[in-house]
Amino acid sequence: MNPASPEAQPAVAPDPAAPPKPAMRPRWQRVTLAVMLTLVLLVATFFVVAATFDWNRARPWIEQRVSEATGRSLKINGDLQLQWTRGGKDQGGWRSWVPWPHLKAHNLQFGNAQWSESGKNMAELSSLSISLNPLPLMRRTILITELELDGPQVVLERQADGRNNWTFDTPPKDASKTGSGKPWGFEVERLILKKGGLRYDDDKLRMDFNLALDTIDDAGAGPYGVRWKLDGTYRQAKLEGEGQAGQVLDLTDRDTPFPIQAKVRAGRTRAQVEGTLLRPTSLAGMDLKLQLSGQSMADLYELTGVTLPKTAPYTTQGRLVGRLADGNQKSWTYRDFTGKMGSSDIAGTLEYLMREPRPLLRGKVRSKLLRFDDLGPLIGAGPSSTQSEFEEKKEKQPGNRVLPVADFDTDSWGAMDADVVVDGDRIVRDEDLPINSLHAKLNLDNKVLSLKPLNFGVAGGTLGSDIQLDARSGTIAADTRMRIRALQLSKLFPKLEDTKGSLGQLNGSIALSGKGNDIATMLGGADGEVKALVSKGTLSKFVLEAMGLNIGSVVMTRLFGDEQIQLNCLAARFDVKDGLMRTDAFVLDTSESRVEIKGTVSLKTEEMNLDMVPTNKKLRLLSLRAPLHVRGNFADPAVSIDAPTVALKLGAAAALAAAAPIAALVPLTSLNLGDDEEFTGCRDLLRAAAGSAQAPKAR
Repeated sequence: MNPASPEAQPAVAPDPAAPPKPAMRPRWQRVTLAVMLTLVLLVATFFVVAATFDWNRARPWIEQRVSEATGRSLKINGDLQLQWTRGGKDQGGWRSWVPWPHLKAHNLQFGNAQWSESGKNMAELSSLSISLNPLPLMRRTILITELELDGPQVVLERQADGRNNWTFDTPPKDASKTGSGKPWGFEVERLILKKGGLRYDDDKLRMDFNLALDTIDDAGAGPYGVRWKLDGTYRQAKLEGEGQAGQVLDLTDRDTPFPIQAKVRAGRTRAQVEGTLLRPTSLAGMDLKLQLSGQSMADLYELTGVTLPKTAPYTTQGRLVGRLADGNQKSWTYRDFTGKMGSSDIAGTLEYLMREPRPLLRGKVRSKLLRFDDLGPLIGAGPSSTQSEFEEKKEKQPGNRVLPVADFDTDSWGAMDADVVVDGDRIVRDEDLPINSLHAKLNLDNKVLSLKPLNFGVAGGTLGSDIQLDARSGTIAADTRMRIRALQLSKLFPKLEDTKGSLGQLNGSIALSGKGNDIATMLGGADGEVKALVSKGTLSKFVLEAMGLNIGSVVMTRLFGDEQIQLNCLAARFDVKDGLMRTDAFVLDTSESRVEIKGTVSLKTEEMNLDMVPTNKKLRLLSLRAPLHVRGNFADPAVSIDAPTVALKLGAAAALAAAAPIAALVPLTSLNLGDDEEFTGCRDLLRAAAGSAQAPKAR
């Protein structure tokens, strides 16, 4: 055996004091550890590079990505700065540990739509700060969680066809260059505004204004972060305003309120609001204290699309609440508003409901004290006496016309439907027309306006109407049915000083149909019927004697006082054809005398041609007993005595006086004696005039 061979060497015992050798790790653990160390090294290297990298070199890449996502050019002329922070607080699990980049860029220019006429740039900014969620980048979406604009100068435009420059159209993608068929998306969650300016030009609304923004640094400003001021035009009317708003605008969360305070004037309309908006970019909701005033509520159609009638100058205050309903429907409610219209008070609640095919305005309006003159513009009677600015722009009523000539404005009737109840608890009017109350239900459906009913309390009775105005053909087809019940004539003519006691009750009915865009034209071509009845009552003898020209009775009454006589009946019926009212029967009968009226009344020319023939039932000395003629227009009628009859009586009296003086009284004495009982023809006249008036339907 070779002593040098290993086998020949004696065995060496292990040293018990020596440390044990470490056990070898399995291969998979060694590989995992190496990978983790490599990733840590790569992440550390990435952050080191990110922190030291000149990000200005990335400007072309960023500009290209934004261009792909928006279809607009982006030019970054200043420095780029990048910082990294932990992921958003609302991110759960491992996503909260993903670092988010915060990019700040200076001196930017963002391109405009190709069709824009305001310049090549939609926005220019002093600086822009972006907080970016990197995870959506994996699905080719640029999700900006927070966008802060400093010193923005923005131009927003909308053309008459609805195109706007704030909707981005992504251009067709070249798949050969990107290698994917999915284009880049672009979303912004929150917008923060600082000092800057906005130009808004909307051809569809005919609105053009400049808005100046300024940051509020006052800690006591509450929820407001910016103040603003605007100046421009709206439908050629002056538009100006100022106010405050929140600095942070949430573009995605409809439940986050956006505070706003504003005072705005648009033409003749002024508005003052304070409250919150939800998703202001789409007006998903609002809760505002609203004060509104103007020269006519009709002006609100141009501003809001809500069709309201012409009114006297008004002012209201209430709460405006808007909510996004299911689908695309929205409802806006002007809740518990109060105010004045002219000299009348108004209150109520109105809801504007967006629906197809037309929106609907519904609700109730009440007035505790309604001035009748303020109703003039609503019924086409022209402006009220308190409506100075409106009156200057409206054709005035001609001095020789009584029937209103002001046109109904039907242009906006087709813009919406309406279902509104109007109540006037007390109506103030001069004593010529003692109206007490008003109740009306207004319904507008596809340019057909109905007032069913339109009821007035008048002179202790009621004046009820059902009116329909159909404007679908351009010219209004009007149908009117009117009911007169228990009107006290003594209250209807309170200025008749010589009337003592009750004049009885007036009942009647009117049915007319016609066409025209103003009341005068409608009545001027109307067809139908008019009926009137007066029940028994007492009548001032002086009034009747004056109508009969009983000279002796007039003198004696004035010297020694008046007395009352019994009214048997008054019955009238007119046939109406093409605006011409022709008396079919018109008789006033008392225990003392009888008056028959015959002739025509033209509603087209507003002229009267009536003959009043009085007949005495008892002996009257010095009675001319001559017919009266009523001629002329409504504004200035003329009453004259029948001259030939008077001349004949006076001539006969003079001839007899020459032979026997006492005989001169014979021609001036009524010898038509009758009894004091109820005139036998009254019952037939009342029966003929009874029943509802009839009229053909307007076409």
